[in-house]
Amino acid sequence: MSLETSSPALQPAHAALSRAVTLWPALAAVALGITLLYVVGFAGPHTLHEAAHDARHSLNFPCH
Repeated sequence: MSLETSSPALQPAHAALSRAVTLWPALAAVALGITLLYVVGFAGPHTLHEAAHDARHSLNFPCH
């Protein structure tokens, strides 16, 4: 039995579940983005340089 053919009483619950399934990944992405901006915003220039340097090495780009 699918939710589309079920009783009308279950339709609002299905809509709420669908909204929740969509909302959680969006909230997680926003939280991750805010966290990354906060961490990078307070990181020192040397730390950021080392992170970029390590990223270049991990992608096999020569940097020195």
